[in-house]
Amino acid sequence: MKTNNLPALLLLLASPIALFASSETDRRIEDAAKASYNYRTVLEDHVKVKAKDGIVTLTGTVQDMDDKALAADTVENLPGVMGVKNEIKIKSTYPEHSDAWIAFKVRSRLLVKGNVSATATTVAVQDGVVTLGGTADNQAQKELTGIYAKEIDHVKSVKNEIVVKEMREKNAAGETVGEKMDDASITSQLKYALLSHRATSALKTKVVTTDGVVVITGEAASDAEKSLVTKFAQDVRGVKSVKNAMIVKN
Repeated sequence: MKTNNLPALLLLLASPIALFASSETDRRIEDAAKASYNYRTVLEDHVKVKAKDGIVTLTGTVQDMDDKALAADTVENLPGVMGVKNEIKIKSTYPEHSDAWIAFKVRSRLLVKGNVSATATTVAVQDGVVTLGGTADNQAQKELTGIYAKEIDHVKSVKNEIVVKEMREKNAAGETVGEKMDDASITSQLKYALLSHRATSALKTKVVTTDGVVVITGEAASDAEKSLVTKFAQDVRGVKSVKNAMIVKN
């Protein structure tokens, strides 16, 4: 056999292996996206994921631009993803800023915040006034639920009628069933919180989550901004601890 033909032969032999590895990575990406908290719970399985050679195409319909961005950002945080084509269409069920829209936004907020329960909380809205019902584990959880509801745009006031119920069944991890968060969902939720808040810069902040531990690096304009970023991270559902290594640039 001529030696100058050897590279071509090796390439032919390696091609099926490379194709198989690429296909396996694509399947892992798709499975991880579909299994993520954001896709299962927040987006309610309305987004379809198709990966090819590490490029992910997203299709389906969501309620608003925030959900569309969340879908893309969750996938971008998965291992093996080379790029994302976001072809999701926005089809809102509720007129923007209507009572139904406000109720939807409140429920969505509770789904991603730590130390509160969307499943144990009822939300009703009339003329911009939010009424919260259901149960809470303690007084702090009740008050925190009210605070998150007040943060939604166009909420005029909040009537917090949640009943404090000290005893509630939990699993060994201290989470209610179906509320376990994955690292990609935690990272995307924190990045969204930073983008949404004027006092923080998402562009100068890097977030990495491993087994629920969030490591934050980058630059902060002040100690106050650094502390605020830490608080946002601690508020995300599923976060076990936060290591904020941001450098303060005065």
